Amino acid sequence: MRFLQISFPLFLVYLALTGNLTLPNLVMGALISSGITLLLPPIALPPFSFSRLPTFLWAGLRYVFVVAWDVIKGTYSTAKIVLDPKLPIQPGIIAIPSGTKTELGTALSAHAITLSPGEMVIAIDEDGVMYTHCLNVEDSARFVAEAQSLRKNLLSKMFE
Repeated sequence: MRFLQISFPLFLVYLALTGNLTLPNLVMGALISSGITLLLPPIALPPFSFSRLPTFLWAGLRYVFVVAWDVIKGTYSTAKIVLDPKLPIQPGIIAIPSGTKTELGTALSAHAITLSPGEMVIAIDEDGVMYTHCLNVEDSARFVAEAQSLRKNLLSKMFE
């Protein structure tokens, strides 16, 4: 069951990215998604149930929009920094607790932070604390608790 829980969504993503529903592409997608699934380390996944599917899809859609909005805001603030002749940066590293119960949740949260321009997770410790380099430490520290709380909430609805 775990194999299908991982390989089927990967197969759908492959088809969405290629946009090609010919038989050779379907076979290639099945082979690639199966290969990736076999290479992944064994992790415990919550059991699949159709009753959780609407919650998962709604939280996933909201998560995509939250990450996209964070990228837009980060792009704007990074562009302001770069275009300012004084280059007003206050670089530094802040510790952001992931607050998630799973490694998958921590990894997705770190990925969302790193996607945003001006911030990059450089290390994660055993407790799930993400050490993040920021171009402007004061701005990042001001908004980090609220942003991470929202990401944690959405990720817990999807994966816990």
